[in-house]
Amino acid sequence: MKTSLWMSAALTPLLFGLAVQPAVAQEADDQPTRVSEIIITGQPVFRNRTEETAPVLSFDLEYFQRFEPLTVGDALKRVPSVAFLSDVLESDGVRLRGLNPAYTQILVNGDRVPGAGDDRSFFVDRIPAELIERVEVVRSSSANRSGDALAGAINIVLRDAYTLNGGYLRAGVLRWEDSEYGQFGGTFGAGWGGEVGPGRLLLGLNIQDRRNPKNKFSARFDEPGGTLENTEVQTDVRDGTDYAFNAAYEVEVGGGELELGAAFVRTDRFQDEDSREYRGGVETNANLLTINDNDLDIQTDNLALRGRYERDMLGGETTFKLGWAYIDDQQSEFEAESEYLRDAIAFPDEDRFTLDSADVSIRDEELSAAIEHEIDLSDDLELEFGVQYNAKDRESLIRETPRIRFNVPNAPAPRPTVPAFGAFAAVPGGDLTIEETRIDPYVMLSGDRGILSWEAGLRYETTDTTITDRTAPAANRISDNDYAFLLPSASLRWAISETDRVYVSAARTVRRPSFNQLSPAILEEEFGDSDFVGNPNLEPESAIGFDAGWERRLGRRGVIGLNVFYRDVSDLIEETNTGRQGSEGPGTFVYTVDNIGNGEVYGVEFDLSTPLSVVGLENTGVYLNYSWLDSSIEDFIGDRRFNSQSDYVFNAGFTHDIPTWGAAFGASYRKQGDAFERVLAEEVATSYGADLEVFVEKTFGENVVVRLTGSNLLNASKDEVFDKFGSIADQVARDYDEYELETEDAGPWFQLVARVAF
Repeated sequence: MKTSLWMSAALTPLLFGLAVQPAVAQEADDQPTRVSEIIITGQPVFRNRTEETAPVLSFDLEYFQRFEPLTVGDALKRVPSVAFLSDVLESDGVRLRGLNPAYTQILVNGDRVPGAGDDRSFFVDRIPAELIERVEVVRSSSANRSGDALAGAINIVLRDAYTLNGGYLRAGVLRWEDSEYGQFGGTFGAGWGGEVGPGRLLLGLNIQDRRNPKNKFSARFDEPGGTLENTEVQTDVRDGTDYAFNAAYEVEVGGGELELGAAFVRTDRFQDEDSREYRGGVETNANLLTINDNDLDIQTDNLALRGRYERDMLGGETTFKLGWAYIDDQQSEFEAESEYLRDAIAFPDEDRFTLDSADVSIRDEELSAAIEHEIDLSDDLELEFGVQYNAKDRESLIRETPRIRFNVPNAPAPRPTVPAFGAFAAVPGGDLTIEETRIDPYVMLSGDRGILSWEAGLRYETTDTTITDRTAPAANRISDNDYAFLLPSASLRWAISETDRVYVSAARTVRRPSFNQLSPAILEEEFGDSDFVGNPNLEPESAIGFDAGWERRLGRRGVIGLNVFYRDVSDLIEETNTGRQGSEGPGTFVYTVDNIGNGEVYGVEFDLSTPLSVVGLENTGVYLNYSWLDSSIEDFIGDRRFNSQSDYVFNAGFTHDIPTWGAAFGASYRKQGDAFERVLAEEVATSYGADLEVFVEKTFGENVVVRLTGSNLLNASKDEVFDKFGSIADQVARDYDEYELETEDAGPWFQLVARVAF
C-alpha cells in the first residue's frame, strides 16, 4: 500500500495565509502596482540583483509567469540548483543542491513554515503560482532565519495588501493527451487589491484542475543480464482540483502597522492505478499473472490565520508575529488484486483474489509566535535580536483492515460472495501523537560601509519533541527527544567596482531527525526480510558550510554569477544493525538508525540572465544556469554520494517580445542529472529525460493578454533501475532477489489562458 507517500503529498498545502507577511516592512509612501503592469510585461524579465548581504538570488513572478506555472513547484523548475525526484509532471519536494527535501528549508515571507511529512519537508506543488510575488534562493543561513537549512533555503514571498491596485481575472483551458480526444480541465483565478476603510485589502481566489496521466512499464529479472521473469504494464492517473482562497488586510493602528490574513485551502484528488503483470514478458492472457486495481481518494482541508504588528518603540522597530494553522487530511485507499498462474496452477483452475483497504486521518495544529527588534547603533551599524516560538500538536492515525483472500472455483460453480472487510486496526507506527516545541532566540549585528557590507550573528535553537506511539510496546510507548544547538553565521559582501561584487558566507546549520526515525514501533520486513525500529535518542545532523561567489551587472538589466559551496556534515543519520534477530528468523536482523559518520557536499553554480542588447536584440532575453553537484559519504558498503543527489541541473531559455505586434514567444529547456540511492536491501538509480516548454502570447490593448503554453513537449520519461536483495549480506555479496527496470511518461499538456485587468 502506498499510504505513506500520499500522506506526505496531501498534507502540504499549508499557510497560504502567510501572504499577510511581507519580507520587508512596507514603507508608508510605497505605492501598490497597477494590475495591468503585472499581467502584461511587454519586455523580457530577468533575475533581480538583491542588496542582501548574505548570498540571495531573487526571481519575480513575471520571470516565471509567461510559462503559466500552475504551482510554486512548477515555477521553481527554472531556478538554479533546484532538483526534484518526483514522478513525471510533478514537482513537490524541493531538492536544493540535489539533496533530500529534508535538507532544504522552505520559508514563506522569510519565516519558517511547518512540514507535514515525516521528514519535516514542505511540499510546494499545492501552492498556486498566482499567490507569489517572487522567489528567493537563500544560499547561506542568517541568524534571524531557522537554522534547519543545511542545503540552503527557498523563500517564497507572497503577495500582500500593497501588491495590487485593482483587480484581474484569469481563466483558461487545460488539455492532457491521455485519450483519443484528450482530457480537458479548467483553471480560474481572480485577485483584487484596494483601499477599504482606513487600510488596504487583498482578496484572492484560485481554482485549478490537476491531472497527471502516467504510463509505466516494468521489466523484472532474476539478476542483471539474467532471465526475464515478468513484466508489468501500468496506468497511473492522478486527477483532482485544488481550491485556494486568501485575504489580507493592512491598516495603521496605534502608531504601527497591523497586518491580518486568513486562508482556506482544499485539495481534492483521486489516484487510480491499474496494472497487469505478465509471465516472461509475453503479454497475452495465457501468461497473465496478476490484475491489480489500486484507488486512493484524498481530501485535505487547511485553515491558516496570521497576524503581524510592527511599530517604532524602544529606540528602534519592534515586530510581533502570531500564527495558527490547522490541517484535516482524510484519505481512503482500496486495492484489489486477482492472481493467476501462481504455484504452477493455471487459471481457471484456481483464481486467487485479494482485497486490502486502508485509511489515513491526520489532524495537525501549529501555533507560532515571534518578537523581534531592530535598532540602529550608528549610521552604519544595526543590531537585531528576537525570539521565535513554535508549538506543534499532531494526531496521526493510519489503519488497515485484515486482508481478504479466497479462491474462486471452476465454472460453472458459482463465484463465492466477497466477504465484508474486518475492523480497521492501526498499522505499526500508525497511531501517533506528536508534540514538539521550539524556542529559538537570536542576535545579529550588521553593518554597511560603502563598498563593504557585513552581518554576523548567533542563533540558539532548542527543540523538545514527545512522541506517543500507541502501537509500540507499553514500556517504550512514549519517547522524548530534546536537544539544543548554537548556530553562528556570518556574511561579507564587497563591491569591487560599479558592476562587480564578491561575497563570502559561513554558517552552521542542522537537519532534524524524521518523526518515523524517532518512533519506537517495530516495522517487520521493512528492509528485505529484516525489521526496523526507530531510535528516540537521535540527534540532528549538523554542518559547517561555506559559500563564495562573484556577481556582475550586465548593462541595465542583465546579471551573471558564479558560486562555489561546501558543507562539512557531522553526525549523519544512517541505518545500523542492532544485532537482534528479525521476525523472519535466522539470517534476518532488526535494524535502527543512529548518528554515525560524516559527509561532505560541494559544488559549483553558474547563472546568467540578460537581454541580448549587445547584439541589438533589446527585446530578446535569455537565461542559463548550470549547477555541478557532488558529495561523499561512507555507508555499510563503501563510498557513495548523498542519497538521490542529482549530479547536475541545467536550465536554459529565452523570451522574445514583438512590441509592434503586441506579441511574444519563448521556450524553456531543462535537464536534470542522474541520481543514486542506496539503503538497506535496495538500491535505486534514477534518470530523467529533458523537459521542453514553449509559449506564445498576444496582448489586446492595455488590459488583456492571451497566452498558449505547451509543457513536457519532449515527453520526458523517468527511468529507474532497482537492485533488490533479501538481506544485507546478499546485498554485499550481490546475490539478487530481483532486478527491475521501470520507466514512466505522461505526454505533453497544453494551456490556453486569458488574463484581464480591471
